[in-house]
Order: sequence, then structure tokens, then C-alpha cells
Amino acid sequence: MKILIRNLQRHRPLDKPKITQAALDILSLSDPSVHAGTELSILFVGDKRMKELNTAYRGIRKSTDVLSFEAQIPLHKGMDNNILGDIVINVPRAELQAGEFGTGFYEEIYRLLIHGTLHLLGYDHEKSVYGARKMRKKEQEIMDAVKKMDRKR
Repeated sequence: MKILIRNLQRHRPLDKPKITQAALDILSLSDPSVHAGTELSILFVGDKRMKELNTAYRGIRKSTDVLSFEAQIPLHKGMDNNILGDIVINVPRAELQAGEFGTGFYEEIYRLLIHGTLHLLGYDHEKSVYGARKMRKKEQEIMDAVKKMDRKR
């Protein structure tokens, strides 16, 4: 699996190797059939840029914590060179939410990565109560495993 990270924000420095490893763990835990050739892009932005993206792509004129953009190329499980899509994370919002939830900054980054990854894999919490429950359960399952893996490093 290939993780591409681009940091366009200046709010806070990021530990890219730590995030890359977490993203690899999240992908393997999210869907075991995702092949080694799968590629995921992660973009870190500030609040202003996130508001611009949310307005342009969702028509919502406010910032948000995470956005997911599916690749226009269909995912073919078991094949090399699959592009899963892009996840955009708002770093200042992640830091704020970590404080509100009483978690660490990287735990909140992991939560947003998990949420975005599950969207790219077809999970949707906005269409039904069942879908929301299913996604929340999967998010918690993955988060518990990622935190355990992260502590062992």
C-alpha cells in the first residue's frame, strides 16, 4: 500500500512517518481485501482551505474536520495500482476536537483518517440509521486496534 501525504497547513508540525504507519494500519484493518498496490492520498490543510473545499465540493459554506474524495477510477480489489482516493484533514479543527474530546492530537488524526477511509470504502453514516450505526461500530473497532498497535511501537 502506498500512502501519499501533503501538508499545506502551518498550524502545527506533523509526524509524517507516524501518520503513514497509522494509515497503513487503518487500511489493512478496514478491508483486508485491499491489495498491497492500493494508493491513498492524505492532505492536511488549515481551516480556511477546508472551508473553501467544503463550499466547492459539498455546497456547505463552513469548515469541517475531514473530507473524502473517491478516486474517479473504480477500485478493483485484488489488483495492483488501485487509487482509493483522497482524504483531507483540517489540522486546527483536529487539535480543537482533541481538546474537546479529551484525547491526544494523533488519536484525533487517527479518528479522522478512519472516518475518511471508511467513506472511501463505501460506508455512509448520512443515508440511514443502520448505516450510521454500522460505520460507528467499525470506526470504534479500528480505533481500538490502531491505538493498541501505536502503543506497541
